Amino acid sequence: MKSNNVTVVGLQWGDEGKGKVVDAIADASKYVARYCGGANAGHTVKVGDEKFALHLIPCGILHENVMNIIGNGVAFDPDVAMLEMQALRKRGVKVGPENLSISNTAQVVMPWHKLQDLLSEKQLGSRKIGTTARGIGPCYSDKANRSTAIRVGELVDENALTLKIRLIGNIKNRMFSVLYDAEPMDLSAMVEQYVKLGRELAPMIQNTGAMLRKASTDGRRVLFEGGQGSMLDIDHGTYPFVTSSSVSACGVPAGAGVPPSSVGQVVGIMKAYTTRVGAGPFPTEQDNEIGETIRQAGNEFGTTTGRPRRCGWLDTMVVKYTADLSGVDELALMLLDVLTGLDEIKICTGYLYDGKKVEDFDPAILGKVQCVYETLPGWQEDITGCRNFEDLPVNAQNYVKRVSELIGRPVGIVSIGPDREQTISYQSNIEGLS
Repeated sequence: MKSNNVTVVGLQWGDEGKGKVVDAIADASKYVARYCGGANAGHTVKVGDEKFALHLIPCGILHENVMNIIGNGVAFDPDVAMLEMQALRKRGVKVGPENLSISNTAQVVMPWHKLQDLLSEKQLGSRKIGTTARGIGPCYSDKANRSTAIRVGELVDENALTLKIRLIGNIKNRMFSVLYDAEPMDLSAMVEQYVKLGRELAPMIQNTGAMLRKASTDGRRVLFEGGQGSMLDIDHGTYPFVTSSSVSACGVPAGAGVPPSSVGQVVGIMKAYTTRVGAGPFPTEQDNEIGETIRQAGNEFGTTTGRPRRCGWLDTMVVKYTADLSGVDELALMLLDVLTGLDEIKICTGYLYDGKKVEDFDPAILGKVQCVYETLPGWQEDITGCRNFEDLPVNAQNYVKRVSELIGRPVGIVSIGPDREQTISYQSNIEGLS
C-alpha cells in the first residue's frame, strides 16, 4: 500500500507546468520538498494577478502552514537563494526557519562552478551542451570528486569554511588558468561573501532527511517537487544533453533521504505538445510555422534563462517511457489551450528506426528515428473559460482521451490557462487536484 505522499515529476524536457500542479497539491500537504536540480529549474505560479517565478525555493512557500524542504540532492546556490528569499519577502511572502529548511548535506554551488560552466561552454563552441550556466554540472562533478566539494552544513563553520574556500579556490584558479587562460578569482572577497551567507542561512540549515522520514512515518503528507523533466535525467534522458541529477521519481529516495516507499502517488506532468531548451535530439520538433505558432501561443521562453524553447508535436513515445520509468499513477495535461486555433493536431504514436518499427524506447537512438504520426481534428473555440471537462469542445475532449489511451494512464487534470482556477479536474484521485 502506497503512502499518502505525492511526487510530482515532469515527463518531457522540462517546462511542463509543474509549478502550477505543485501549488495546487501543496495546500493539502504538510511538507513540500525539492529533491534534485538547483537554480537551473524554474517553476512559475500565478496567484490572482501576481506571478511568482521560483527557482530554488519550493512552491509550497506560497502556502501557510507548509514546511518547505531543500533536500540533500539539490545543488544549492546560497547567493541565488538569498536573493529569491528577499524578493519573496518584499512581496509579503513569509520566508524563514518556520517554513523553510535546507539540508545540511546539500552541495553548495560556488562562484567557481558558474565560472567553469561559462568557460567550458565557450570552449566547446558548436559542441556545447547548452547549459543554463548556473554551475549545476560542475557542482555535481565536485560532489562526486568529494575533496573539492562544500556542503551546506559547512557554511556555518567560519574557520573551516575559510580554509576550504582558499584551498579549493587556489586549485580552481590554477586549473582555469591552464585550461581557459582565465583571470584568478578574488578568494578573499569570496570568503567574506560566503561567511556572511552562512550566518544568514544558519537558522534554516537542518537534518532534513530525518524530518522527512519522521513525517512519512507519522502519516504527515509530503509532496516531493521535481525539477526539470525526465528526459533530462542524468541516467535516463537524452545523454549527454541532460541535466546533472536524477530528476525522475527514481531520484526521490536518494535526493530527499527517504525510503522508496515514501514516494507515494506519482503525478506526471506533461504539455499537450512538446518543447525543449538547448541542444539535443527532439524527434517531433517543428522548426517551421507550426513551431513558431506554438511558441508564441504558449509564450515558450525559459523561466530561468528567457531562451526561446524549441517546439513540436506531442510525442507519446517519450511520455509513455518516462511515465513507466517513474511509475506514474495519473497525468496532468497542461497548456491544452495553446493548441486552440489549429485546424489539425498531430500526435507521435511510434518511431521507425532503419525502416523498422521501434518496440522498446531507447533515448540513445532519438536522433535517428522517424516519427509515425496520427492526425486529429483541432478546435477553434476559446477553452480558457471552461471549468468542466464536458464544457470543452468535442475535439478537445477527444484529444485528451486519445492521449490518455496512448500513454496508458488516466488524465487527472487538464490545464487550460495559467490561473489557479483554469484547471479542470477530470479523473484525479489526488487530494488537491480532485
